[in-house]
Order: sequence, then C-alpha cells, then structure tokens
Amino acid sequence: MSDQRKLRSVGPVPQGGEPRPVQLADELSDLARGLHHADAPDDVLREAVQAAIDLVPGAQAGSVTALVGGKHVQHKAESGSLPARVDSVMSELDQGPCLDALLLRRIIRVDDMSRETRWPDFAPRATELGARSMLAFPLFVEDDSLCALNLYADQAHTFTDESEHVGRLLAAHAAVAYSGAQREEHLLAAIETRDLIGQAVGLLMERYSIGADRGFGTLVRFSRQSNRKLRDVATELIRDAEAGARK
Repeated sequence: MSDQRKLRSVGPVPQGGEPRPVQLADELSDLARGLHHADAPDDVLREAVQAAIDLVPGAQAGSVTALVGGKHVQHKAESGSLPARVDSVMSELDQGPCLDALLLRRIIRVDDMSRETRWPDFAPRATELGARSMLAFPLFVEDDSLCALNLYADQAHTFTDESEHVGRLLAAHAAVAYSGAQREEHLLAAIETRDLIGQAVGLLMERYSIGADRGFGTLVRFSRQSNRKLRDVATELIRDAEAGARK
C-alpha cells in the first residue's frame, strides 16, 4: 500500500527537552489513521517504518524484526540496503540490539556502534557496514511480543532522548495496528477455510449420497491418511471437481 501522507517534521525541541505535544499528537493521529487503513499486517509494518523515518529525529533508515516460533528470525519492511545488511548479520550471529529489544521488551539505544561492547561480534561488523547509531523499539500488545522496530543512522550520537520519546509513542500505535491486522487476517482465513470445507463436504455428499456428518468424517479421514491439512485436502477436492466439470 503506497503511503500518501505528507508527514511534517516534529520540529525543534522546546525548552525542557519535550517535543511539541500538539504537533506530535497531530502526526500520530495521521499515522493511526494510515495504519488503520493498511490492507495487511505487512503493510502496517511498512507504514510504521516509513513513519518512523519521517518522524523520529535522526532516523535515516529502518526495518522490522520478528521472532517466529520463539526462535526463527524474520526481517520485514526494510527501507533500504543498510537495514537489510545489518539485519542479516544479526541473524547470522544471533545477537544485536534488535533481538535484545524483542526479547527484553525494552528500548535499546546505541550511541556509537564503534565503541559498543554489548555485542562483541555484531558491533564491529555493523560499524563496518555503516550503522553507527541504532535505536530499537519492541512492538508488543499485552503479553504478546510481536516485532521490533529498528532505526539506523550513519553517524554516531545521532539519536536523542526526543528520538526515544517519539519512537516509543509511534511503536505503541504500530503494535496495536499490527495486532489488529493480524487478527483480521486470521479471521478472514478461518472464514475462507470454513467455506472451502463446506464446499468439499457438499461434493462428497453428492458423490457418495451420504449425509453431512459422514461427508465431513470422510474429509477428515482423507486428511489424516495423507498427513495434510484439512484445508489443503478440501481445496484439492474442489479443484479436481472443477477440472472434471470443464472436461
């Protein structure tokens, strides 16, 4: 989904170190509406990364890191080659600020990667690639860890307390929108699966002159015998019936 929003700069920090609250609230309201209209979970993440680059002071590039099944790292919504290369190194070494933000559920800030000691293998390689400053935000709703939003800059000491403040608010909006998009996607998939199974059962009832219960039991038996998901068996049965009807 292309983002047509024209996000304004948050502007200079007034005395006291806080961003302009009214202007920031307007920007986050625009973001919330844009995320709500995203078509799919991955669209939400792409919107969030672009908004972070536009809104978080110092951010030059961004990405999202997800932990699937508690151990498999997936990289989503990378804004350019720098995040892609740095995230690849993080996956290879299984260490870095993105993973820490995801697992520890707290903001991880790197002021100068060349002097970083928390990730002795990752830091030198990230520095060599050009990631001198990093800022990683956990995206989570209640007890569910979802992803980490990662921001990058090519100069040291780029991110400030204001960067953390704006990024924290943005990450909260993104987490809620992403969780909602996932639920909607799962619901639509469940409805589609139910409809497919219903069609397949109907075909079996007609083909073998049996009732609905026996038709469903037959479909389940096919699924177990072939060690395949019920949805896949139903889809194949419908596809074969349609192909036969065209002959």
